[in-house]
Amino acid sequence: MAPIRVLIADDHALLRRGIASVLASEGELEVVGEASDGFEAIKKVRELTPDVVLMDLNMPNCSGLE
Repeated sequence: MAPIRVLIADDHALLRRGIASVLASEGELEVVGEASDGFEAIKKVRELTPDVVLMDLNMPNCSGLE
């Protein structure tokens, strides 16, 4: 079975890398990308077509709710 493809969107780089590290240790998950704000997340979703987006709700420029 193919791994679940995950995109992480958060404005804190250290938090993104920590979450990516934890998820990478799971064989059923594959972190396909990271984004630092909502606009970048939208762009990367279109490029990478992840199965799941793990997104912070409070980010600059474009929040996770927008």
